[in-house]
Amino acid sequence: MIFIIAHKELKTLFASPLAWTLLALMQLVLAWIFLGRLDAFLEIQPQLLQIANPPGVTEIIAAPVFATAAVVFMMATPLLTMRLIAEERHNHTMTFLISAPISMTEIVLGKFLGLMIFFSAVITLVFMLSISLLAGSALDFGLLLSNTAGLILIAACFASLGLFMSCLTAQPAIAAAGALGALLVLWAIDITTNDIDNIAQDFSLLKHFENFNHGVIDTFDLVYFLLFTITFIVLSIRKLDGERLRG
Repeated sequence: MIFIIAHKELKTLFASPLAWTLLALMQLVLAWIFLGRLDAFLEIQPQLLQIANPPGVTEIIAAPVFATAAVVFMMATPLLTMRLIAEERHNHTMTFLISAPISMTEIVLGKFLGLMIFFSAVITLVFMLSISLLAGSALDFGLLLSNTAGLILIAACFASLGLFMSCLTAQPAIAAAGALGALLVLWAIDITTNDIDNIAQDFSLLKHFENFNHGVIDTFDLVYFLLFTITFIVLSIRKLDGERLRG
């Protein structure tokens, strides 16, 4: 049932011009950043040849593109998640979902999975752009896979938070504003706190992604991403279960 809901969510998503517009814009931005980094690498290549252990194309080109993708996902997520539950309420179809012989867990996980499949399409694009660099140089596949894993994990965090915000209201615009506001607060923590030992940075999603971006897979970062995602998925399920009990 989870996969059926995910399939339905994807069909609904791609039936709207918003999804195609966002997908095109994200691809355009990421391809532009990729080409810009490639051009910069070609310009400094003579200087890099004089260094004993110069950074490769993965560090100079691929890693910054993945870092940009994380920020792009953060901005796009509220627009994609605002309709997941809020639009069901707005269109008065939420009653059919609640009364259907399926659990709230299946509904939430199905919608979450559908959005993650959409994000996977963009992540695949970023990965393939990086793989194209094999035509002229060697790649650090460890760093590339670390960035890919980090981008998947942070996208899951964004999606789960946006889904929860969508569960709180019947107005998609309010859900989008709430999700964007929450994500910007988490981003501001990373920008405004410069102290390495500052405990506030432990709550910054992008700060935890930085280790993946540098090729370091830390257990604390992995657990943080998983707990963040699970927490907001569980909160979404409990919120919808509460509505079902109230009728």
